[in-house]
Amino acid sequence: MMSRVDQVAALRSRYQDDLAHGPARFFQPRRTDCPWCGAARLKVRLTTRDLLQGKPGRFVLEQCQDCRHVFQNPQLNAEGLEFYYRDFYDGLGEENLAALFRGHDARYPLRAEAVLPHAEPETWLDVGTGQGHFCDAARAVLPHTVFDGLDISAGVETAQQRGWVRRGYRGGFVELAGELAAQYDVVSMFHYLEHSTDPEAELIAAHRALRPGGHLLIEVPDPQCRFGRLLGRWWLPWLQPQHLHFIPVGNLRERLTELGFTVVAEEHAEPHDPVDLLAAAWLALSSVAPRKDEPWYAEAPGRASRVLRATVLAAGVPLLVLGWLLDRLIKPGARRRPGFSNAYRVLARRDDRPR
Repeated sequence: MMSRVDQVAALRSRYQDDLAHGPARFFQPRRTDCPWCGAARLKVRLTTRDLLQGKPGRFVLEQCQDCRHVFQNPQLNAEGLEFYYRDFYDGLGEENLAALFRGHDARYPLRAEAVLPHAEPETWLDVGTGQGHFCDAARAVLPHTVFDGLDISAGVETAQQRGWVRRGYRGGFVELAGELAAQYDVVSMFHYLEHSTDPEAELIAAHRALRPGGHLLIEVPDPQCRFGRLLGRWWLPWLQPQHLHFIPVGNLRERLTELGFTVVAEEHAEPHDPVDLLAAAWLALSSVAPRKDEPWYAEAPGRASRVLRATVLAAGVPLLVLGWLLDRLIKPGARRRPGFSNAYRVLARRDDRPR
């Protein structure tokens, strides 16, 4: 198996070719209106860079002053999405992603349980399933439910090979919705919709894939979370450049109703992930510390840079510990008080045809 050093060296020439003319070609023209409601009153909410991978580029989030929708503007085009997703969920990033999914194992059954008061599904499609970790864990809660997964990455094929899903569909949900029409009792989108270039088209696809009376389960970052304003670009759920849309819960409820759904449950406390301050501390330290070797940099860092990075990160351990402790102290408050949860969950039933 090729070492990481050799992998980086092999990938460097491709990345340098991609960046030879700068990252501007990765973006669509800037919009002058809101993609959610069409209003023209936009205001910059945040300007940042790629804090996780460190790939070059400057990213702007704007907010509609009418409906409060937050979106990346200008938005990445297809070439840009390929560039910034590359080696994040697979390739160089696959091992880190697998560790992240394992760290959320305890949360997966809770997501499945959110449906139980309303339905006992026979078939479930998890959209944006990755390698199928949720589907594998959810069987403990729903042993008689058959799970399928859908994703644009090769991970969904791995999920099928492991038997974590009955069938793994590789491709875009909007394009595959006709093939999947009226097949499922539940369609889930866990931290998927914010990655979509067109969230409304995804909701319409979900309506199409569901049987009448079926349920759509959505979990997304909450742009109304107070930590988003307090921590600014260090708030992890902004996750630029991958997160393209941030939908206030009121907007989502209204649009689901227009599309023929009835919202039957809304949760803010349960989806909260107590990582805001720990993640902010890590992102800030990583920004200060010299970079590690990655193929999108023209050359590997020297020994002095590596030593300096290790020194800065080691010195920051108390800050990380403090962030971890504060996150856990704040978690009960996030459960009791609105505005502190960093995510929300909505369950909606398909009742009518889309209007």
